[in-house]
Amino acid sequence: MHTSVPQKKKRIESIDVFRALIVLLMIFVNDLWSISEVPHWMGHADFDEDFLGLSDIVFPAFLFILGMSIPLAIGGRIRKGQSRFQLVRHIVSRSLALLVMGVFSVNSGRSLSREVGISGPVYSLLMLLGFFLIWNSYPHDITSSLKQKIYSLFQVLGCILLVYLGFIYRDLSGATLKPKWWGILGLIGWTYLVCALLYLFLHKKHRYLIISALCFTLLCVLGTAGYLGSLNNVVLSNGCFYAFTMFGLLLTLLLNDKTYAYIALANKLKVICCIGVVFILLGWLFNRWWIISKLQETSPWLFYSTGITILVYVFIYWLVDIQDKGIYFKLIKPAGTATLTCYLVPSLYYAISQIINFRIIGAFAKAPLGLLKCLCFSLLCILTTNILGKMSIKLKI
Repeated sequence: MHTSVPQKKKRIESIDVFRALIVLLMIFVNDLWSISEVPHWMGHADFDEDFLGLSDIVFPAFLFILGMSIPLAIGGRIRKGQSRFQLVRHIVSRSLALLVMGVFSVNSGRSLSREVGISGPVYSLLMLLGFFLIWNSYPHDITSSLKQKIYSLFQVLGCILLVYLGFIYRDLSGATLKPKWWGILGLIGWTYLVCALLYLFLHKKHRYLIISALCFTLLCVLGTAGYLGSLNNVVLSNGCFYAFTMFGLLLTLLLNDKTYAYIALANKLKVICCIGVVFILLGWLFNRWWIISKLQETSPWLFYSTGITILVYVFIYWLVDIQDKGIYFKLIKPAGTATLTCYLVPSLYYAISQIINFRIIGAFAKAPLGLLKCLCFSLLCILTTNILGKMSIKLKI
């Protein structure tokens, strides 16, 4: 089997493709709430249910691909000569942005008190406007100081808008804006902060990165077994989310770091596939004692999800980077390169649909045609992301 990657490619296209597929699935499964009679295997397992649904794998896969991107992104900045202080500031600022967006997003989906003065959907639209004003990737036209001043003004207005929205927020019980839970973006922010800092300080000592991943895994196992006592969940998800991301980080190092250049690519892929199978076997073994549960963040969920993600990525890597078939995924590519924008676009459509009281009726309100509706909605969000990108509207943190 031919397993050499074309040398002309500087970017690992399979990572963008895999990320795009995950975001497509994320939008799809998040939209399943809008239809009825959804097949059980597509949804989330209940809290005490021993089951792994399609929806239960998507978030772990996203954390895994987040980890895969860390060595490439930080490594690129290191090669450009950025100091450790600059890198820490960059990591912290990205994490804070995700935390802010996470807190606002998780609260904006709730019904608001009348004293707020605006409806929930309008609040969501203003929130999204604030996000894009602050974190839009504005064109870098250094020849025009006026444009730079206008972009800076937009960012200031965005900050003022978010502060105002945070100040006026009240839900139906009168509670103020606070992290009831961090939301998906907030969880990603915390995970990125820890794993990116670990890589920054340990990237020359891979064995310590491996030990870190194993420690997070052990913490998850102990938490699942109920052995942590008062320390339970002191660390986010008992280390489970960090483990997903660290395993992705280590996979990128094995595939691309010069330290392992002496290993033939074919052999690397065989080893990675074996590792994926081992994770699945560990999931099966640990499932003899504990349930597979995303909501409980159990170790069988960690092992099964990691193993499945690894094997799927190896196939995508072979198809895209080795067989050079990335063109197959051209339609969904914006979801892999403008991921944050694409993730927020559904919130834009949901808010607008609530304002105009739009409802799906008839056969498209339930499976199986409803599933087609969810898929079309996911593709619409990706198309919208592409159109926004051409208008220089793209979130970048």
